[in-house]
Amino acid sequence: MVKQVIVVNNSLKLPKGKLAAQVAHAAVASLLRTESDLSNQWLREGMPKVVLKVDDEQALLALRERAAAAGVSAELIRDAGRTVVAAGTITCLGLGPAATETLTALTAEYKLL
Repeated sequence: MVKQVIVVNNSLKLPKGKLAAQVAHAAVASLLRTESDLSNQWLREGMPKVVLKVDDEQALLALRERAAAAGVSAELIRDAGRTVVAAGTITCLGLGPAATETLTALTAEYKLL
């Protein structure tokens, strides 16, 4: 089984619409960086994903490093700054699709959004 995990910088307290857009950006960006066999499997399995939260940008950066070391696609999303937050603000991190066990090992400490 494979899944995708999106991790949100909860310190930003984004409005629902902005949050949804940022999560979608992370899902697409990470998918585009994922090896095609995993991407195809994820699509066949119904595109399972989960959205988690972290306390701050530092947690996202640390998680990105751990994911990269594990060979997992890890795409940081930086906002364009046109609406709610300043340009370059890191809003979320897209992980995978990757093996469910691998993503669980990387993200087990985080809570659902």
